[in-house]
Amino acid sequence: MYEITIVGAGLAGTETAFQLAKFAKAYDLNIRMKLYEMRPKVKTPAHHTENFAELVCSNSLGSEFLTTARGVLIQEMKLFDSLIINSALKSKVPAGQALAVDRDKFAEIISETISVNPYIEIIREEFINIPADFLEANSEYNKNKFLIIASGPLTSPNLSQEVQKLTQGKDFLNFFDAASPILTAESINMDIAFKASRYGKGETDDYINCPFYSADEYYRFQEALLSAERAELQDFEKENMRYFEGCMPVEAIAERGKDTLRFGPLKPVGLTDPRRPNEKPYAVVQLRQDNVLGSLYNIVGFQTNLKWGEQKRVFSMIPSLENLDIVRYGVMHQNIFLNSPTLLSENLSLKTHPNIYFAGQITGVEGYTESAGTGIVVARSIVSRILSEIKRSQETPLSRLTMLGALVNYVTSADPKRFQPINSNWALINPNPDKLEKRLRKDKRLKNEFLAERALALIREDAFTKTAAMIDA
Repeated sequence: MYEITIVGAGLAGTETAFQLAKFAKAYDLNIRMKLYEMRPKVKTPAHHTENFAELVCSNSLGSEFLTTARGVLIQEMKLFDSLIINSALKSKVPAGQALAVDRDKFAEIISETISVNPYIEIIREEFINIPADFLEANSEYNKNKFLIIASGPLTSPNLSQEVQKLTQGKDFLNFFDAASPILTAESINMDIAFKASRYGKGETDDYINCPFYSADEYYRFQEALLSAERAELQDFEKENMRYFEGCMPVEAIAERGKDTLRFGPLKPVGLTDPRRPNEKPYAVVQLRQDNVLGSLYNIVGFQTNLKWGEQKRVFSMIPSLENLDIVRYGVMHQNIFLNSPTLLSENLSLKTHPNIYFAGQITGVEGYTESAGTGIVVARSIVSRILSEIKRSQETPLSRLTMLGALVNYVTSADPKRFQPINSNWALINPNPDKLEKRLRKDKRLKNEFLAERALALIREDAFTKTAAMIDA
């Protein structure tokens, strides 16, 4: 019997459990899992429900097209029969090129799938004590026992202390993350707003667009945003204030210059109101559908740390949102992550404790798909280790020319002095661009298509991918 404890039922934890169950069934392995989730007994600053894999920031998993690095990752995960990607497709809402979901339906599908899986025992308690034998440096412990910490960037203080014992109290980093407000569709004034996707990509009504046609109107909004009161941070938070660029609060973006928003989340290019075809907006705020019914929308790129009353006041200055009805306010919270290059092996196990693995944002990846993807890597690694004992074969890591393999390679081998969370990107799977054929170096589209097909071909050849495609856990 192999006993596996997974801490955290977020994106990474549920994906890990699901993949382990599939592989256990495929290879007839005697695996039993315990999946710990502290909610609802212990709450976090960002979660609102007790569902597994609750999305606390955007409802978008990014573009699913192979023209983007995120799209390559999504396609790789599809080949592994990913729980997260399959659940996203079942709960998809219109969002142009993006794979966006009804966040409640998405979490409900995952919760139900995990809850009925016979390999998984769910324990609704806070996991606060790592077994003593695991904590001994180079402990052999019981080779049939594995611990996976997928507690996310909102790891509880109690578990954080336990993790610090594993890392000798060092190499525990942090950054700040934020979420956008969600509002009701009926509070949007469609006499001003218009439906359109940028450059007509996707369906024409995938986004609702709130246009600033006057520069003065835009700058009044920007000034109000800069002068608005923000939620107070603790002293230790002020000392460690660092944002992740991909989730920077809208007010922090505005501080970088009066036109920074217009070249960021409020860029007006590619958007035209069919009622005013000859007028170009000065800036545009986009709203993305947040549930299947289309009754809720989130403000794209408007992660914020403003006080709730200030969010209502300032965001009501956006054209068409004068009667703004916010059902979930934006929040900012501190995220923690490991300095993984100093601590983790290429299979995401601790160098000093090889039966302890980490998965998700705590490893230093950033993004929903990236977090879930590490769960696939960890499950694959543990099953590979088990099979190597049975068949005396050797564990084989994913190729670094795949997006999954490249992400893990980055977080475990980057410069530890400059290590920061990272999204999927083309540079990860194109480490030596000068070695590509000349025609590929000159044509970005051809180059990306080549990198994508090369990555997917390598994933298709992976033995675990073939198994995942054949077995319905």
